Amino acid sequence: MSRVTETVVPRGSLSERTVSAARQVLEGRHSGLRAYLAFAGPAVIASIAYMDPGNFATNIQAGAKYGYALLWVVLAANLIAMLFQALSAKLGIVTGRNLAEMCRDHFPQPVVWAMWAASEIAAMATDLAEFLGGAIGLSLLFHVPLLAGMAVTAVVTYGVLMFERSGFRPIELIIGGMVSVIALCYVVELFIAPVDWAAAAVHLVLPQIPDGGALLLSVGIIGATVMPHAVYLHSGLTQARTPVHNDAERRKLLRFSNQEVIIALAVAGLVNIAMVMMASGAFHAGYTDVEEIETAYHTLTPLLGIGAAAVFLLSLIASGISSSTVGTMAGQMIMQGFLRFRVPIVVRRLVTMLPAFIVVAVGANATSSLVISQVVLSIALPLPMISLLIFTSRRDIMGQFANSRLTFLAALLGTALVLLLNIFFILQIFGLPMPGFAA
Repeated sequence: MSRVTETVVPRGSLSERTVSAARQVLEGRHSGLRAYLAFAGPAVIASIAYMDPGNFATNIQAGAKYGYALLWVVLAANLIAMLFQALSAKLGIVTGRNLAEMCRDHFPQPVVWAMWAASEIAAMATDLAEFLGGAIGLSLLFHVPLLAGMAVTAVVTYGVLMFERSGFRPIELIIGGMVSVIALCYVVELFIAPVDWAAAAVHLVLPQIPDGGALLLSVGIIGATVMPHAVYLHSGLTQARTPVHNDAERRKLLRFSNQEVIIALAVAGLVNIAMVMMASGAFHAGYTDVEEIETAYHTLTPLLGIGAAAVFLLSLIASGISSSTVGTMAGQMIMQGFLRFRVPIVVRRLVTMLPAFIVVAVGANATSSLVISQVVLSIALPLPMISLLIFTSRRDIMGQFANSRLTFLAALLGTALVLLLNIFFILQIFGLPMPGFAA
């Protein structure tokens, strides 16, 4: 484990200064809050995948139709996400390789091709949700056609991606700013919407799935929360960000990484919980049929006022633009990792947003498409989860940093939960009876 992992950043840039500050901390020459900030970034970028427009769609439906009943699913999904993002970051830090590269190097070629194909489908499903969400927000806020909102989202996203040329730090700061906007918006919403805090607390820890529709929504929540592309991306963000020279530095870097994952994904989890609570408080009592983002906006206006509706749209736009940016970054890294093939960002951007334009062009329901995309993601999710669990548990790959027995069992349990929900969902699709679930 003595390999030195280096990163290439423009000389004198903000990214270079961040690397220098991180090196001083690892060498014991600097400490304190500013020292910690030098390591903050990868988990913040990954966390935006857990606050994307797909979450808006599933969380609004969950809160409106089932009240607080599915809050436990949101919490469970977030805890699973924390664990697997930490494992992904660890893989990149310890091996200097990302998950897609590890799959390419260690799995048979047919498996690699199949995983790449599944990952590309997941990337398109991801971008469908993210791109449509931002477009819907812009369309509603500025009263322009949905296609115009999509065009603006595409241009802004591409503009943000151009900051990658200046190294990793500008992108981290931009995404971090958008995460702050989303979180602040939902703090405001919770003070506006009537919330039953006691009932919410009970349902956070009381597992229940009222009927088959709730099961489908639970699968969508898992798919919207634990994202395949984020599991792949986090290892790529950490693999060469901060150079390490020995295992002692690597261990210190892992400690900072784990702390960042907990903080960043705790914020993301609280935002998701707040989404369900807002939808439950605003809609569940008399508007249980609110299933679309557009309907939620128009219903919020008379219920809670134009201010609440505008804050909702602002958070949706920030979510759509930032998550679409991160989705394109992940798609590029996945393709390069699996195939050793890189395409220009503009081409990647055009290919992944094509399904969103098709959905709008054929007149499909945008919010329903968002929920379906999240179900697709949930079905694709076990592949990177299982691969990550295998690699991070192997001592010949991870050395002394291989998963402990407790970590292995927790990750195995999380993977099993996702698989079980997906099996139930498939049974439901084919109309097979599921004991204990009402039709």
